[in-house]
Amino acid sequence: MKSNIVAGLDIGTHTIKALAVQKKQKNWEVLSCVEIPSFGLRKGAVENSGIEDVAKKVQTIMSRVEKDCGKKIQSVFVNIGGSHLHVVPSDGIISVSRADQRISKEDVDRVLQATKAISMSRNDEVLDVIPREYIIDDQRGIKQPVDLIGIRLEAKVLLLCYFQQYFTNLTQAVLSTKLQIDDVVPSPLAAARAVLTPQQKELGVALIDIGASTTSLAVFEEGDLIHLAVFPIGSANITNDIAVGLKTDVAVAEDIKKQHGACIISKNENSAILSKKKNYSDNPAGDKKKIEIFPAKGGPASGWDNVGFTKKGLVDIIEPRISEILDLVQKELKKIGRQGALPGGAVLTGGGVKIPKIKDFAKESLNLACEIGIPNQIRGVREDPSLATVAGLALEGLDFEEEEGILGVAKGWGSKFKKMFRVFLP
Repeated sequence: MKSNIVAGLDIGTHTIKALAVQKKQKNWEVLSCVEIPSFGLRKGAVENSGIEDVAKKVQTIMSRVEKDCGKKIQSVFVNIGGSHLHVVPSDGIISVSRADQRISKEDVDRVLQATKAISMSRNDEVLDVIPREYIIDDQRGIKQPVDLIGIRLEAKVLLLCYFQQYFTNLTQAVLSTKLQIDDVVPSPLAAARAVLTPQQKELGVALIDIGASTTSLAVFEEGDLIHLAVFPIGSANITNDIAVGLKTDVAVAEDIKKQHGACIISKNENSAILSKKKNYSDNPAGDKKKIEIFPAKGGPASGWDNVGFTKKGLVDIIEPRISEILDLVQKELKKIGRQGALPGGAVLTGGGVKIPKIKDFAKESLNLACEIGIPNQIRGVREDPSLATVAGLALEGLDFEEEEGILGVAKGWGSKFKKMFRVFLP
């Protein structure tokens, strides 16, 4: 990371976002935040046929970032998403190596390595080992075993796994643009870094990140990740439902969702009438809204058929899909015994949570306190839940920058991938 610039690159199914920040004295300043349409991904993963398309999009967005910064961006922190991400509980046990029975860092490394000795699909790889607790001679609940005394050391962990080909496709697309990769961070963990507080993670909290084509769930307790799941359903499914239900174009359905969508109907909300056009202006008339439509520049010369709907009719389309997403979340929480039992509640983030009243709907569905999570830890970043992942990537970079500057070594995600990508790094 030269020039003291940290760049995050969020590669999603529908959009790619990039955020560049630079340290000015003791503060971090936003130099650029850019978003463009994406192409070449399906359900959050880069397909074999999409590597070139993703590379072109990355080149386009980074050129715009470099223009804003006035400097060349040499490396980025990148996310990896998709329903292929999953966690597997595992454990390992070793005998302490030293004669004085004092546990060393090497012992901890050995026991964590032992946890990887499990049966997995040939195409799956372990992205990281996340310790949940260490056990020394039957003494449980130990977080930091180094320098403690014991004969037997056991570790209970979560193995964070991914589908190898999707990881290779992602890194190949980025590296082919001559960018270097500082770190690859799972999307839900990047989003969690941006919107969750240490207090929430300590109490017990569920992060629900609703993207365009996937919804991620990350559950934290006592400061650590205890569960992660990604579902192949997101806000684009809502758009498609509206398009089918109202027999309209997908682009118009997206506009309907953004301007009129809701999860819950209010008693006083009446009908709205929408004409099927790409550009339009809203002109209220009493309790009813009539939308005046004007042809898009370069679009069809004649008008499309009008699309009529009521607020209740639209809610009847949107509500079942949101309910389906939250049902999947609830099943995962039940699986790990945290259904309705997280003091820190649920934090909703991602572009899909912009639908009005989704917080109230989630609170009722999950029986948990709910809030909308927005990135607010970097001054100058727009407080928009859709920016959670890219903001989290930048924050990972800031953490890495400070750790390197202070300690001369990297920790956490960064240390793992600095080793993996050392051939590409300066």
